[in-house]
Parts: sequence; C-alpha cells; structure tokens
Amino acid sequence: MEVLSKLSDFLDAGGDVLWVILAVTIWLWCLIVERYWFFLRELPENRSGQLDHWREVHSGSRWFNQQKRRQLFSEVECSMLRNLKLITVLIALLPMLGLLGTVTGMIQVFDVMAYMGSGNPRAMADGVSAATIPTMAGMVVAILAIPFATELNRRYQRERRRLHTAMSRAE
Repeated sequence: MEVLSKLSDFLDAGGDVLWVILAVTIWLWCLIVERYWFFLRELPENRSGQLDHWREVHSGSRWFNQQKRRQLFSEVECSMLRNLKLITVLIALLPMLGLLGTVTGMIQVFDVMAYMGSGNPRAMADGVSAATIPTMAGMVVAILAIPFATELNRRYQRERRRLHTAMSRAE
C-alpha cells in the first residue's frame, strides 16, 4: 500500500503528462516482452514449418522455386518484424513526452508568477515539479528500453540470416 501511495504521489507531482508517459511505458514493455516471447517460443516452430513446407513444394521449375522461396521467406520475415519499428518509435516518443511535461510545468510556473509574483517559491514548487519529473521519467524509461530494442533488432538480423541459409541449403 505504501508503494502505491508513493507512486500516486509521484504521478500527481509530475502532472497529467506523467500519466501519458506511464501508459506509453506499459505499452512499450508489453511489446518488448511480446517480441522476446515470439523470438524464443514461436519463431522456431514457425521457421521449421516454413522449411518443411519449402521442402514439400520444391518442384522442377526454377522460377516457381524462387517465387515460392521468396513468399515463404517474406512470411517469416514479416512475423519477425512485427512491432519492432513501433518499439523504436515509442522509445523516441518518451523523451518528447517528457519535454511536453516540461513545457506544461513551466507554463504553470509562469502562471503562478503572474498572479503571485516571484517572491513565493512554495507556490511555484508544483510547477517546477511538473516541469522536471516528466522529463526525467521519459528519459529514464527510454534509456532503459534502448538496449532491449537494440538486442531485438540484432536478433531479427541473426534469425533472418539463419533462415536464408537454411532455405538455401534445402534447395
């Protein structure tokens, strides 16, 4: 309960933009976990199924074999690429959302200064918190997600080469 209370206080201090950053963060990590699940659990079955299908339909026509190989390779490649670009986009979006929080927080500070003057720092504290916390949160989440996105892209490239080699050997 205390953790939830502290999380709620943190989200309130960061302003409304911090809730958006939290939603994007949850979406981002769900996509990353889903991609790891795919590469570790689903891809080996998918790849072996396509290779078996490739061996079965292999005919004497060279043109037909090339087209069928391209089709099977593309189907596996499309399944490997799913959501990888979206993960990269969300990582790039998080610092921008943090900057949006900075701008809205600074607007709050200027509003307080306009009404109360600059002699009351306590009145400006909420705006300063709303200006700095979203920027920090967006950048921290983006920095933490970059190694996972990089590793997923490398895994995609490695699996793509492996599939290409396996299909070439099966000819």
